[in-house]
Amino acid sequence: MKSKIKTVCGLEKYEELSKRKGFFNQLRFHWFVLIASLRDFGKEETIKEE
Repeated sequence: MKSKIKTVCGLEKYEELSKRKGFFNQLRFHWFVLIASLRDFGKEETIKEE
């Protein structure tokens, strides 16, 4: 799933949400992955900050 998210802020949010436990946190995590994947569908590659 992580390879579908291609922006730096999206990857940071993915890491943050994946560490949280609990039903509603996991529900929010899966919702985020779905929406982020759809938004980043047309993007070519990850933009990396240095």
